[in-house]
This record gives sequence, C-alpha cells and structure tokens, in this order.
Amino acid sequence: MQRRILIAVLTSTAMLLSACNDDHDSYNSGDNIPKNNIANPVVSTPTLYNLTDMSATAGESVVMTYKMLGINNEEVQATALVFTPKTAPPAKGWPIVVWAHGTTGVADICAPSRSQLNSYIKSMIDGLLTAGYVVVAPDYEGLGEPANNELHPFLNVKSEAFSITDAVVAARNYLGNKVSNRWMTVGHSQGGHAALSAAQYQSRAQLDYKGTVAVAPASNLELILLAGESLAAQQTDLTDKITTLASLDTFTALITAGLRNQNPTLQYSQVFKSPTDQIADNAETDCYISLGQEFGLGMQAYAQTHAGDISNYPRTQSGFMTLSPVKKFLDIDSQPLQVKISTPIIIYQGAADTTVPKLATDSLLDGDAAKNSPITYRTNTTWDHGTAYVLNIPNILIDVQTLMPIQ
Repeated sequence: MQRRILIAVLTSTAMLLSACNDDHDSYNSGDNIPKNNIANPVVSTPTLYNLTDMSATAGESVVMTYKMLGINNEEVQATALVFTPKTAPPAKGWPIVVWAHGTTGVADICAPSRSQLNSYIKSMIDGLLTAGYVVVAPDYEGLGEPANNELHPFLNVKSEAFSITDAVVAARNYLGNKVSNRWMTVGHSQGGHAALSAAQYQSRAQLDYKGTVAVAPASNLELILLAGESLAAQQTDLTDKITTLASLDTFTALITAGLRNQNPTLQYSQVFKSPTDQIADNAETDCYISLGQEFGLGMQAYAQTHAGDISNYPRTQSGFMTLSPVKKFLDIDSQPLQVKISTPIIIYQGAADTTVPKLATDSLLDGDAAKNSPITYRTNTTWDHGTAYVLNIPNILIDVQTLMPIQ
C-alpha cells in the first residue's frame, strides 16, 4: 500500500514537472556558458590540510582558495581541497578527478575542508591517489569562503558547476605542468547532483572533460519532498515518523537558506510556521546533522505534550512551493540533465534509497535530454542512499580508470 501511494505521488508530480519542459528547454538552450578567463585564479599560497592524515597516499594535501564566477555573476572566492599522488607525474601530467561532496549545510563552518574526511570519502580519495590521479574537492560556493558573508546556494546547478570548473582551472594554475588537461567528476547525493551539473557546464573550463560518475544524485526536488511526506504519512512508529519529517524539514530549510543568497528578502516564516521557522533560521549557522537534530527535538517535545500525536505540529506553510523564488528553484535552477550531454555519464542508484528515491532518478532519466545522452544506469534492489556509494567504491575507481586512463 505504502509503495502504491508513493508511486502515485511521484507519478502525478512528474506529470506536473513534464508540463514545464518547454520552459526548461527555453531556459537552458539560451543559457550561454561563459569561458573561465579569470586572471591569477589562485588566491595566495595554498595552506596545509592536516585534519585528515593523507600522508600514506598523498604527496601534497592543501586547502586552495580560488576565484570563481558566483551565482550573482560576480567574481567570488571559494575553497577546495587539492591532493596530489606520491608518485611522479606521467609524461603528460596527472589527470584530475573532482570529488563532489554530499550535503553538509550552507554555513561556512560546514565546509568539508574545515573538517575531517569520513572513512568512506578517504577510501575513495586514497584509491584515486594510488591510481595516479590528482583529486580536487571543492567546498562549493559559499562554503568556507574567506569573506564569511555568502550563503551556499544549496543545490543550484550553475553554482555547483562553476564551483567545480573554476576549482579545476585554479588547480591546474597551481600545479602547472604536473597535471594534464584531462578531468572528470565523481560525486554522491548532493555531490551526484553537482557532478551532473559539472557535465552540463564543463566547457567553461576549456579543458578535456572525460565523464561523470554520479551516485544517488539529487533531482526532481519537489517530487522528493512529496515522496517523503507520503512515506511519513504511512509510518506508524513515532520515532520513524519524526526522523523522516525532520529530514524533510532540514532539506527545506537548507533550500530556503540557499535561496536567500539571491533572494535576501525571503523569510523563513514564509516557508515555515511559527515557531518552527526559528529552528529553520539556524540553517545559516548550523550544519546538516545538528539542524536535523534540532527539528527532531522540536517534534519530540511536541509529542510529549500531545499524547504522542504530531499530526498538528507546525511545520511548513501550505503552498510554500508556489512562492516565486522557491518555484523557480524547484522547476529550473535545481534540475540537472535538462540539456543533452555529450560526455559519458554513469549513475548508481539503489531501490532501497528513501533519501533520493529510485523513482526520482528514474523520472530524471526519462527526460528527453537524458534519453539522448550517453548514460549508463546501474541499480540494485538492496542499495540504500549510503550503500549505493560505499559498496561501489571499488567499481567507481574502475569507472574512473576506464573513462580516463592514466597516460
């Protein structure tokens, strides 16, 4: 029953999104991609990164501050981790693999370069370095940036793409003839979304882009939000229900915070009911996990005073998705694969994923642009959002070596 309801929600939402395809095509087809001609893209000398010990596989581990074209069409500064292999570069230089990270938050303190890498990300980077690839891991625009005055435009296709392309250009400027002009992108979750975004805008770097590996990539965000609400409505265990709803509200709060980069007058009270809007406001200072815990604690406190019933808990405003900046974001600015891609794409997706449901990725790949792009789709009935990545690290390393062999 639960799956039938979920399918119905996803199908009806996909029909609504399909009705906007003409707008999507018009928006993207007229979207000229500016070439990266930023002078002196590396800002000062990169600093040592030692929060994770990479000495076993990395010859150099640094945090690089670089210039990029921001979401407001102005030059901004951003940060990225850069790791080089311990082995000598080949005759044509090390190729570059971009690691695009998953959701951490929108505040500067949430930047991956300011924290320790988890064991699975470290395993991926270790494998790439051992195979002879330079790894560039951008924080994304607004995360960890030196000015501390820009919110990360969460899940904005162009912002993520330019964060990646401009980081690669800067890394090549820093490393010189040690690196080649060949590069590709690998990412998980938000990073999968960013990897697909990079594929769309890769020509900005004016280099030789070899392909994309995206694991459980976010897409069709309205569809994902409605699917989560449907799932929560069917859950009878209070803890499970709160976990699902807290995750949805965290996601929505991060979207709102990210939108405030370009829409500073957008208020959390327009998206969330009081007093939950006060929790959502913390998205600008707290990271993903902490914010989710805050939403969960609010629901738990409410449940304790309402006999375990949270059906009337004040969460999001009805119709918040129709707000002009939110609707534009959901329909256009956050949606990857809206134009034909010429370079190879490999997508991993689990059917047990409740964060990015398989039906959302299926819907993404059912679009005309995706159907006309060289996409390999790998699925498994048992993979969830985490294991789709963790269990496939060895396979992803093979994918990289297949799409971009060391020369």
